[in-house]
Amino acid sequence: MTAPAVEIRGARLSFGHRVLWSDFDLTIAPGEFIAVLGPNGSGKTSLLRTLLGQYRLDAGEVRVAGSVGYVPQQRPHDEDVPLRGRDLVGLGVDGARWGVGFRRRAARRSAVDAAIDQVDARAFADAPLGLLSGGEQQRLRVAQALASDPAVLLCDEPLLSLDPKNQARVAQLIDRRRRAASTAVVFVTHEITPILPFVDRVVYLVDGRFRIGRTADVMTSETLTELYRSPVEVLRVAGRLVVVGADDASCHGQVDAGQVPGTNEVVPETGR
Repeated sequence: MTAPAVEIRGARLSFGHRVLWSDFDLTIAPGEFIAVLGPNGSGKTSLLRTLLGQYRLDAGEVRVAGSVGYVPQQRPHDEDVPLRGRDLVGLGVDGARWGVGFRRRAARRSAVDAAIDQVDARAFADAPLGLLSGGEQQRLRVAQALASDPAVLLCDEPLLSLDPKNQARVAQLIDRRRRAASTAVVFVTHEITPILPFVDRVVYLVDGRFRIGRTADVMTSETLTELYRSPVEVLRVAGRLVVVGADDASCHGQVDAGQVPGTNEVVPETGR
């Protein structure tokens, strides 16, 4: 049997009196694509930070097999940033001790080139980072995360602020990597639509409650109504998975999969 890429058992995480999740169990197989959804403050980013070792559990245990790559939210770089695209990717391998002198430089260059090729970024890898488009910059951030050949890839809203074309491109690149190298993917997002074709299971977090399962089982009106403790309807509209919240009689706006019912604004999660 193949050992899990990630194993979380009986996990509890809280800040003060606020419990983000408790009795949380999750086993992720190599090559599995997990989408993490839920409203702001539900603990999505905190789950990633726990896997990165930045947060310590109150109870339970977490095990991650092999190295970890991290893809952050898309944030534009200023035009005067003195970095080329490949310099950014190189930060993903800095600190790895592959010998000294020429051998180490050669190994580093080879790892950077391989990561750039994985995201099809050769055409702009030597351009100043600040002159690249948001989609090009984000592809290089994915390359940076892949440069250390991770067994687990953690993605924190990596499609935020990208247009639909670049959202699809980045999602496809991440999926291609996990299939080629059996890399487990934990993908935090507010909207599941761009990654819907790739997702194996969903983790949905709401106010200390959670559901884990196949998309077809979790993303249902019944399940989300139970989680939110408020009427919710899940619809498929023009290929999009849409959640309609109805806990406020004055607001019946359509929202994406990670948004709090009863609102019509999708706001990215920050911090915890």
